[in-house]
Amino acid sequence: MSSSLRRGALAASALAFSIATLAACAAGNNAQTLEIKPDNAAVHVGDIKIQNATVITQPDRESTGPAVVAATIFNGSDTDQTLDSVTVEGADKGAQLSPAKGQKGKLVVPAGGSLVLGGQDNASAVLSGSPEAVQDGNAQKVTFTFSETGEVSLRAFVVPAKSYFSGWGPTDVPSASQSPSASQSAPASTNPNTDVSGASESPAAGASSSPSASESASESQ
Repeated sequence: MSSSLRRGALAASALAFSIATLAACAAGNNAQTLEIKPDNAAVHVGDIKIQNATVITQPDRESTGPAVVAATIFNGSDTDQTLDSVTVEGADKGAQLSPAKGQKGKLVVPAGGSLVLGGQDNASAVLSGSPEAVQDGNAQKVTFTFSETGEVSLRAFVVPAKSYFSGWGPTDVPSASQSPSASQSAPASTNPNTDVSGASESPAAGASSSPSASESASESQ
């Protein structure tokens, strides 16, 4: 075989090996393309995998409403598990868990399926304690407790309910408390002598409403 043919055969072999390697990376349950890590906190313990865990606070500092924990939880086992509690380090009480719209009872992570916390009509984990317990910009420890796997912990970013997170934050966002203005708090006058502008139609101060002395004298005559 000539040297040019040998070089051509080697180049073709190298190209075939490269294509086979790329195909292997892009297919199968262990494909490298499936190992892309999410931007937010994630953890894998036993059959439970938690992704995109985030603590979401009110959109502005004046609001005093609750924060929520948002996450997607996967169950890789062949049996259901329940999410029994969610706690955030520094908070004085655990999150209040509520099932998705139209469901009742405990929060279930189905076998081979997933549970979504946060977002419209999804299950929720609401932190109703002191708002100072979570601070925007922190990475605070969040612990999820499951019926079979037990405690699974990770550090999640604390962010306000703005931009992308506005749809995943607290569903009922109270506005900053405002005291009523003086005009709103003052009751409307019921005096019939007062017009809509508030000006009184009663006689000016000091003016007498009784007949004058000359009028009285003329009447007496």
